[in-house]
Amino acid sequence: MLGGSKSDSKSRHGWRAVSALGALLAAGLLFGGTSLRAVAGGGQKTASAASHSKAAATESALAAPVKVYGSKSAPVTMEIFTDYQCPTCGAFFEQTLRQMINDYVAAGKVYIIHHDFPLQMHAYSGQAARWANAAAEVGQFENVEAALYDNQAAWTASGNLEKYVSAAMPSKDFERVKKIMEPCGAPGPVDAPTGIVASPHPCAIDSYIMQDIKLGMQVPVTGTPTFVFYYKGQRYPATSGMISWPILKSFIDSLMSQ
Repeated sequence: MLGGSKSDSKSRHGWRAVSALGALLAAGLLFGGTSLRAVAGGGQKTASAASHSKAAATESALAAPVKVYGSKSAPVTMEIFTDYQCPTCGAFFEQTLRQMINDYVAAGKVYIIHHDFPLQMHAYSGQAARWANAAAEVGQFENVEAALYDNQAAWTASGNLEKYVSAAMPSKDFERVKKIMEPCGAPGPVDAPTGIVASPHPCAIDSYIMQDIKLGMQVPVTGTPTFVFYYKGQRYPATSGMISWPILKSFIDSLMSQ
């Protein structure tokens, strides 16, 4: 696991960093994303043992998808849990993460680990997560994540994810992605308040999405996007919602000033 639990030996700077982020929440500068409470009460059953067995039977020799930005040696690590159909996740990517990637990730200051947390309330989020994971298998995750968020309104309306995924990479790579996706009929696996809901059409990459969801439940993820920072072996409190890059940059700077 990344980092460690909170320590009683936190420096004053560490407390200030946490307090600063807490103050942003209190001041209303962090805007909530899609809350899991919004999907409560659906009453949908969790995946059956038969569904899990079928999913396991369809797994190929695919390696775990690589969904990261930057270098592991960066001093600050950020884990983020997102839903591609969540509007706030889209805004967070476009207005904050993209600038962070171009600035602090490129400069070797931050390492970003992406986790999928598709929600039951979004019809195409599970399938979008599948496309992103399949793209990660061929080294095209960054391009596809950008394409999914850049065109979120369009594919949310039409359900045509393939159109934007195919345009995000060379045709030879897309052919490999399409082969991975052949058995992956919609919908994909999603989170529900009662647990993971498996798709009736499991495919080889579903297990990786389910792993992300289970990890998110342990955080716990209470809404999307949710992000957690790690610095010098310390894990900082999870935060959910929208935050601008200048404010988040200030928080990261405060961590690195310790």
